[in-house]
Amino acid sequence: MTIAFLGPAATFTDLAVRKAFPTEDRTPCLTIPRCMDLVVAGEVDLAVVPLENALEGTVNLTIDYLYHEANLTIIGEIIAPIQQHLMVHPDHAKRWKEVEKILSHPHAIAQCHKFLHNQFPHTRCEQSTSTAAAAQFISEHPEYRYAAIGNALSAESYQLVIAKENIHDYTFNHTRFIILSKGENRQIDLPLKKTQDKTTIMVTLPTDNPGALHQVLSAFAWRHINLSKIESRPLKTGLGNYFFIIDIGQKMDEVLLPSAFKEMEALGCKVTVIGSYSSYLI
Repeated sequence: MTIAFLGPAATFTDLAVRKAFPTEDRTPCLTIPRCMDLVVAGEVDLAVVPLENALEGTVNLTIDYLYHEANLTIIGEIIAPIQQHLMVHPDHAKRWKEVEKILSHPHAIAQCHKFLHNQFPHTRCEQSTSTAAAAQFISEHPEYRYAAIGNALSAESYQLVIAKENIHDYTFNHTRFIILSKGENRQIDLPLKKTQDKTTIMVTLPTDNPGALHQVLSAFAWRHINLSKIESRPLKTGLGNYFFIIDIGQKMDEVLLPSAFKEMEALGCKVTVIGSYSSYLI
């Protein structure tokens, strides 16, 4: 198989793919939509993209592109620990506190807010497409006194020096990565610890039914179906119009979940199952 991932090489997504698919071919992409587009076009078998971080929440681009553009199925989930380090070019290792700019993915910058506020209150932070892209830029431009935030693999891959380890604000920093496939029937068994089963759905409520969200939640509640997450995203059709992402704490069955979905559809809701899968921990 060939797996597309948010690149370049040595991103956190790349780390997750290496652990989950150690013998498969990997194709780095510069953006999350590009990863999905390659699967839709049949140019790769799977895509692995970030969905949610424990500190910064949902990666909205992933959710929105799944809903509006890419008709793909979630066939698995990888939960990986995230350790952020401050990295500089070897030429500036001794004077790393004097860097003039810090580059990284916006989520990585946000995850290190306290450190940056305390250590670099007057230093500009600039966003890059990924943590590895920031590391690559630092490696290729020693003439700039810049730093990057990223993982140890990116420091090794791009021959940078880790000036300060573990600069993220909180110790429990994990990211959920989802594995996307074009077909619904593809099965995977990863060489990782399986933690739980999930089903993820997207729900659009009727516009003229007050209390519809309460009725949707009631369809799960009286059946004793556990929900691990519910979140709204704009439908992009006007202010006040949303769809909902709901994570259910079990795999799709033949009776319980289908009956809940039928009850919701009877209310005028649109229910789309985007995956019933297992979650793995690195």
